Amino acid sequence: MKIKANEFTLEGKTVIILGGSSGLGLATAEAAAHEGAKVVIVSGNQNRINAALKSLPENCSGLAVDLGKEENIKQFFDSVAPFDHLVYTAGENLTLHAIDETDIEAARQFFNLRYWGAFAAVKYASKKIKAGGSINLTGGTASPRPGAGWAIAASICAAMEGFTRAMAVELAPTRVNLVAPGVVKTNLWNSMSEADRNSLYTNVGESLPVKRVGEASDIAQTFLYTMKQQYSTGQVMYVDGGSVLV
Repeated sequence: MKIKANEFTLEGKTVIILGGSSGLGLATAEAAAHEGAKVVIVSGNQNRINAALKSLPENCSGLAVDLGKEENIKQFFDSVAPFDHLVYTAGENLTLHAIDETDIEAARQFFNLRYWGAFAAVKYASKKIKAGGSINLTGGTASPRPGAGWAIAASICAAMEGFTRAMAVELAPTRVNLVAPGVVKTNLWNSMSEADRNSLYTNVGESLPVKRVGEASDIAQTFLYTMKQQYSTGQVMYVDGGSVLV
């Protein structure tokens, strides 16, 4: 089989990252830009966008968009030129509650950004993705490996897996995959005290086959893979240090 010279590279490609001003999204922006992609980062806070752009190369730009509102997502994608790859990493900090302590109305809000925001992004971005491009979503290990208090997180992760598979069929030949991180050192855990957070990293890390928790750069490399390879779609890429095994 003859391989085109640019088939496995991001050089010259345009990558839009929703949730790209921090954490996994920012790490992915840095990695994609390093490989020569033109990167557009999007999040709901212009100050965070500006701060993130200071750490990114000149081939990156950013825009503040409230990703919790469908109309704003629609307007954003209506305004952009055709592009190659979409990465969706947006999500707020989750809080864990036993089911008998869960405020269901409050719990619904966690789906707004993590699930419905992704749903809307795919709805409006899919029309603008060039041939050979991809959609890359974010889930987690809470679906196959939940703990006590993880009902909402597990539900969102399971929903994202089903959505990914459905979109891989419906939007073919555009590839649609999902990256499912385990415990990663990001601002996702900022609602915890520093002592509790460090204890989490230590305890989880020691329990894993790789003997450490993840870094944002580990997840970024997986997003690079799902963008560049051309033969996987509808897949869930677990990047978890082996947590689903133990």
